[in-house]
Amino acid sequence: MKRQLSVLLLFLLSSYTLLAQSTSEIDMADTWRSNGKINVVIAVLAVIFLGLFIYLIGIDRKLRRLENKKS
Repeated sequence: MKRQLSVLLLFLLSSYTLLAQSTSEIDMADTWRSNGKINVVIAVLAVIFLGLFIYLIGIDRKLRRLENKKS
């Protein structure tokens, strides 16, 4: 569990640095940022990734229970 948490933390920190890079050449990003829609996009992506992560942890736990049950 600690390893999974550290991998998640590493993923979140690495993605945060990617978001901090300048993207002034992209007009769509500038428009979304000026309208405040970029925050919605980031929030939706965060919810999707969090949901996938929780789903994968659930599958991992179920597989562990099945493996321990067979032993």
